[in-house]
Amino acid sequence: MDKKLLAMLACPVCKGELVINDARDELICRADGMAFPIKEGIPVMLSNEARTLTTDERLEKR
Repeated sequence: MDKKLLAMLACPVCKGELVINDARDELICRADGMAFPIKEGIPVMLSNEARTLTTDERLEKR
């Protein structure tokens, strides 16, 4: 994902920072514990499409 695009995006729920997870093609909001999918290079920023992070994922170092 383009770094300029990532810098412009914010979590649609809390407006917080998003971190990219290249291994799973997701954008992660640690504040809300949500992961938004990236499908065909396009981030899907809908809360009903996001998955909840597992406890282990929430505890990972940033």
